[in-house]
Amino acid sequence: MWSIGIYTGDSPFQLRGVANNPVLRNTDVTDVQAGFVADPFMLHTDGRWYMFFEVLNRATQRGVIALATSDDGFTWSYEQIVLEEPFHLSYPYVFDWQGEHYMIPETLGVSAVSLYKADEFPTRWSRQQKLIEGTHADPSLVRYNDLWWLFTCTMPYRHDVLRLYFARDLEGPWKEHPRSPIISNDKSRARPAGRILQVDGQLIRFAQDCVPEYGTGVRAFEISKLTRDTYVETERANSPIMVPSGAGWNAMGMHHVDAHLRTDGWIACVDARSGVHAC
Repeated sequence: MWSIGIYTGDSPFQLRGVANNPVLRNTDVTDVQAGFVADPFMLHTDGRWYMFFEVLNRATQRGVIALATSDDGFTWSYEQIVLEEPFHLSYPYVFDWQGEHYMIPETLGVSAVSLYKADEFPTRWSRQQKLIEGTHADPSLVRYNDLWWLFTCTMPYRHDVLRLYFARDLEGPWKEHPRSPIISNDKSRARPAGRILQVDGQLIRFAQDCVPEYGTGVRAFEISKLTRDTYVETERANSPIMVPSGAGWNAMGMHHVDAHLRTDGWIACVDARSGVHAC
């Protein structure tokens, strides 16, 4: 039911789908029988685009992390599964830091936020350590004012609680923010929905709207205050930025965006639900 598309625009808040969406479907996966593809994140390295995303392996009913590549960001080639564990994986939040490639996927099966590092980018990854113990869905990371900040939904089946942690070093120790949970009892804006951005000096957090159901759309929030003691965010006027179209590949829902600035504007990978069961 979920597939992956590419959106472009002059702003990460005003994006439109390209003509050849979806660019990746479950039928593009060649090494397992896939139920769906979702949760895409991109990196642009050495002139090439690398997309990491969840594949639901029908044989095991667990998520694995797969890779697709592109020269231009519009036409994608499926490569292979690059990370598999004896537990479910999703939401492969990839990022670069100090010349290394890292990934923080959702790892509910080990009851922790787990840090992975590329041993041989982009195809070989190994788990380095647990960062935060507990139940954490869609962990989303950003470096801001010389600290690491981590947003995570700690009620993954209710989608209504957002907690915030911070650390001086990526490996920790991590400390929960004194205002955390920063959202409670609100499934319309608690669960993370992709990469946190800095746009014109402002942090932007994307959230899933899970009303009336999971994965209905994506909302955008501007973080106006983020310190060790304070947290303030306001929804942007042009939110929601992703909504279902009512027809086609994104008919029923959208719940993820990873936007990147290029010389010709913004490009983003997104996912969407068609309402038609995968073949």
